[in-house]
Amino acid sequence: MSSETREKIINTIIVIASVYLFLLSIKLLGYSFKLFGKGFAETMIQMTSNPFAGLIIGIVTTSLIQSSSTTTSIVVGLVAGNALSLYNAIPIIMGANIGTTITNTIVSFGHIRNRIEFRRAFSVGLVHDLFNVCSVIIFFPIEIHFHIIAKTATKLEALFAGAGGVKMFNPLKLIIDPVIDIMARLISYLPFTKLFMIVISLALLFFALASLVKRIRLLVLDKIELIINQYLFRNDFFGFTFGIIMTAIVQSSSVTTSLIIPLAGAGLVRIRQVFPYTLGANIGTTVTAILAAMATQNNVAITVAFSHLTFNIFGILIFYPLKFIPIGLAQFIGRKASKSTKNLILFIIVYILIHFIPILFIIF
Repeated sequence: MSSETREKIINTIIVIASVYLFLLSIKLLGYSFKLFGKGFAETMIQMTSNPFAGLIIGIVTTSLIQSSSTTTSIVVGLVAGNALSLYNAIPIIMGANIGTTITNTIVSFGHIRNRIEFRRAFSVGLVHDLFNVCSVIIFFPIEIHFHIIAKTATKLEALFAGAGGVKMFNPLKLIIDPVIDIMARLISYLPFTKLFMIVISLALLFFALASLVKRIRLLVLDKIELIINQYLFRNDFFGFTFGIIMTAIVQSSSVTTSLIIPLAGAGLVRIRQVFPYTLGANIGTTVTAILAAMATQNNVAITVAFSHLTFNIFGILIFYPLKFIPIGLAQFIGRKASKSTKNLILFIIVYILIHFIPILFIIF
């Protein structure tokens, strides 16, 4: 075996190990946020008194637990138990779409030492946020006045009435959850367990990201680009379908969209290629909740699950033809944030304020 072949094998093994650590860190981060936020999320959701409050609570709770599927599941349970109305549940689901994208932004900071890479990664991370924000801006007032999402979801529920649910196999749970359980058990003996887990998950994330980017560069980039451009992101349909399938399999849009950030930072995939992929991820993330709701045979639960799907489809119908809006905004913010440290700090402050401060207006 030649030294060149041996080096390629070693680099490939390190890439696989780095991907595993990267996925582990994202799941561990979500697990850590859940320790802080799941009970709090349930309490907050029950505080919903009006549609705007529901929207803000959806953003904040999902930012905390980093799982729109979990937020939707909580909402489904509350609606089924008559603790929440269908009309108040839909704004929460809209907010959940925005809240679940915070992981993308965190991942993009792994490229912060290289201004060009950071600009690319940051823009790609933000385009998912901005698509969801734009969709909410359009459909939130329309839903309040005309309830088109609720009505469409109710008709879809009628079409699928009587259909049973199917429990999907999640490969990530098999290879990652046991490791997280062991780590959680070990860390539980330390003080400030929740904060310590977040620190470890972020350290793992940035270490894995740095290793992944470095090793990808050492491998044959032209072949990787060939696979990306000829197969995975050959056109918008391929990217969209790939996003649906990937997210339906791993059952987390945070994971599937975050996986693409290192490739974007390395310049292997462009924001216009990623955009249809993120739209597909938005559709794929609703599959688990729909199947779970169907398994309950509860009509209201199924309607809530279909509301999430309907909202995402409506958003795609509007902003895929108008994709220059979220893409242009993401590129503009990426350029500005990467221009100087001052701009970056300002953006981080604004980003945190958007996600968390509005809840104060509801509480007080």
